[in-house]
Amino acid sequence: HLADLLVRKGYEVHGLLRRSSTFNKQNIDHLRGKIQYHYADLTDPFSLIWALKKSNPTEIYNLGAQSHVQISWEIPYYTAQVDAIGVLNLLEAVRVLGIKPKIYQASTSELFSGRERGAQNEKTPKDPISPYGTSKLFGFQIAKNYRDAYGMFICNGILFNHDSERRGDNFVTKKIVRDIKDLRLGNIYTKRDFGYSPEYMEIAWKMLQQDKPDDYVVATGETTSIKQFAQYVADAYGVPLNIKIDLEYSRPNDVPVLKGDARKARKKLKWKPKVKAKELANLMVNYEKRKL
Repeated sequence: HLADLLVRKGYEVHGLLRRSSTFNKQNIDHLRGKIQYHYADLTDPFSLIWALKKSNPTEIYNLGAQSHVQISWEIPYYTAQVDAIGVLNLLEAVRVLGIKPKIYQASTSELFSGRERGAQNEKTPKDPISPYGTSKLFGFQIAKNYRDAYGMFICNGILFNHDSERRGDNFVTKKIVRDIKDLRLGNIYTKRDFGYSPEYMEIAWKMLQQDKPDDYVVATGETTSIKQFAQYVADAYGVPLNIKIDLEYSRPNDVPVLKGDARKARKKLKWKPKVKAKELANLMVNYEKRKL
């Protein structure tokens, strides 16, 4: 979605590809010939230096992460290497090369414990409860450190849950859409603030168009339980909702409620979300219907 946005705006877009035995570019196949690719990895600082040297970017958007909370409990070391040290590697590569791009660091609502009173905003204390959230907190903080120490233009986008038709199969929203007739879930009472990925990429871009760098919460301000989201999906398909609770999908620790307070982004960036949970469910279901 970010690449789509930047191409539409006339950018010369460079993207990093990790070398993998599975060649997975299905979400960007339609942009073939419009993006220049470089093989690199956030865990390999030398590859980052080489990719930056070749592309000489004016803007950098770091969306790279091991981004699955449940999986971060299974591979915590790798999660920390990518989500924490990977950010440090990127910032050091920029500093060592002496280039001056504006940098967007993708942060997360998982910085919060979900036990706070009221909605979470930029000033809410950070208290992550998973290896993913803790690793992302390092990335968030090291970005602020480099911004303050070296005068680098770095924005942390504290984006709450954002999904789209392109969501990966192992994430809960896509799992619900895909398996609605045989639905097995873990904790269905956790509540999340669901937004639409294309809209959130628009605001990520807006952050880098400001005169001064800052950190912003991006959220709809509406909470929806996993069970309610599943109900929206069932209604969109026109089928009854039938959920089987499966402990396989339970997490050792789970954030109970996430609700974002994005008043700062609304005011400073002139932004307002259009798509919320119910509309998101309808978009995802209609996409699956078209595929079928």
